[in-house]
Amino acid sequence: MAAESAAVEFRIDRRSGVATYLQIVQQTKQALRLGVLEPGDRLPTAREVVEATAINPNTVLKAYRELEREGLVEARRGLGTFVRRALGGAPDATAADAPLRTELADWARRARAAGLERDDVGALFTAVLDSTYSTNGTDAADRSHEGDQER
Repeated sequence: MAAESAAVEFRIDRRSGVATYLQIVQQTKQALRLGVLEPGDRLPTAREVVEATAINPNTVLKAYRELEREGLVEARRGLGTFVRRALGGAPDATAADAPLRTELADWARRARAAGLERDDVGALFTAVLDSTYSTNGTDAADRSHEGDQER
């Protein structure tokens, strides 16, 4: 009996400026972090990805080779490509992330209602992440939390 592919669908943005194979790598890693993909899951075959996205099969294979090189997946001859390990925090990270996911979803809906396009939201979110996770941004984030404690 053949293993079924995990419920992951790759979306290729040809205007993003990011190489197609890297988009597949990034989306696979995101699915691993979010728990959509778990160890043992089979990735879609190159043929399935080609049919869904109209990209070159060699591009899919290049992405899968990169994921294999990073130790995230393994190719099993005649069976497919399978997830070897997850990414992210603790096994119950999905439950721990639920309140943050809800807040973020609410924020995204407000941003859309305010007229921001998807690319605008992405740019804003990336800028905030960059400032929050930089050395100086971490200090600023720590100071903002200190202010919360004083209130």
